[in-house]
Amino acid sequence: MAIKNTVERLFVGLNAFLYRISGGKVLGKIQGAPVLLLGTVGRKTGKSRTSPVLYLRDGDRYLVVGSHAGAETNPAWVHNLRAEPAAEIEIGKETIPVTAVELSAAESAPLWPRLDAMYAGYADYRTKTDRTFPVFALTRR
Repeated sequence: MAIKNTVERLFVGLNAFLYRISGGKVLGKIQGAPVLLLGTVGRKTGKSRTSPVLYLRDGDRYLVVGSHAGAETNPAWVHNLRAEPAAEIEIGKETIPVTAVELSAAESAPLWPRLDAMYAGYADYRTKTDRTFPVFALTRR
């Protein structure tokens, strides 16, 4: 498990580095879905954490899904946002301070057709686990 976590951290770090130096031109999309860099504060460490995350624009909100590629656990950024909803996102070269609100199942249910249309992988991920994927709305502070 430690090797898997180390490899995942290295990949995430490389992804964020390439995204930043290219202004989102490199790794700014995954299978056609847009990617943002989500900056959170680690709930245990208090350190800044950056995670590349797919997003869907919904009016003035940015929707992000804690799918973790269908793993049985939520990604760390979900726990970080639950502990500290003040975060920041980077889209291209723009950095935006945001506040995260976790949507209820009733609030997120009507959004799933749009989320699935944006990224077909979500439907596959849901077949891998019984876990309900948390959906967060990020709004500019």
